[in-house]
Amino acid sequence: MEVAAELARWATTTGERAVLTPADAQSIGHTEWGLPLAEWTGVRLVVVVGGDGTFLRAATMCAPLGAPLVGVNVGRLGFLTEIEVTDLYRDVAEVLEGRCQVERRMMLEARVERAGVMRARFLALNDVVVSKGPFARMIQIAAYADRLRLDTYRADGLIVSTPTGSTAYALSAGGPVLSPELEVMVVTPICAHALSTRPLVLGAERTLRVLVASPHLETLLTVDGHRGERIGAGDEVVVRRSETATLLVRKEGHDFYQLLRKKLSVDDREDAD
Repeated sequence: MEVAAELARWATTTGERAVLTPADAQSIGHTEWGLPLAEWTGVRLVVVVGGDGTFLRAATMCAPLGAPLVGVNVGRLGFLTEIEVTDLYRDVAEVLEGRCQVERRMMLEARVERAGVMRARFLALNDVVVSKGPFARMIQIAAYADRLRLDTYRADGLIVSTPTGSTAYALSAGGPVLSPELEVMVVTPICAHALSTRPLVLGAERTLRVLVASPHLETLLTVDGHRGERIGAGDEVVVRRSETATLLVRKEGHDFYQLLRKKLSVDDREDAD
């Protein structure tokens, strides 16, 4: 909150208008900067102060505005955040001057349906996860691409991720790392009870339908790790590419593969030859 307050004060000295959500504005003691999200028309840049989790929440809130987002890293991993606090004002100034790259990141839309009626709808930048909850027993999940049967998984759950989310939960579950500019969906089972079960990459034009064939009271749908819905008998999770995309700001010269090596602690030495 201190970083956000300082950044907002700095922005006003440069002739920019700084706005925050009313709750955040109240938290930093400047209610005059508060503005409901529905009134954020014409916003040039959304600055997200936090870690990757904060950025994911901000993306689902702000991506529909069509404004680019840039993250200030005060978290730990920082795959999505681009600016360090030590370089805050210099880097934000460069972004406002247009000295940056803007990447279009695919998002997912997930719906929970029962008897053809939508019960809940979510937007995700990273992933949509169907999981068994806290109990140590598997669930059975039938997955379809459009009307074509993919597989019936006996597992702890199923992750449907974007290329952006391929470096998150899906990576820990054995999924592939994908270049973020791709537009595909990765289907990764969690602790599947079959050695032949492997992650699967689907074209983004597909609609993925997930039906939990053996639901119990703790079966959950989790979206980007912070929102969710309980899944009951007869519920179907429908996942497809969203018409909304996240516009992600990167500094000039940004190198995804260098970032990957750094964040995953891969040796960065060049080959001897």
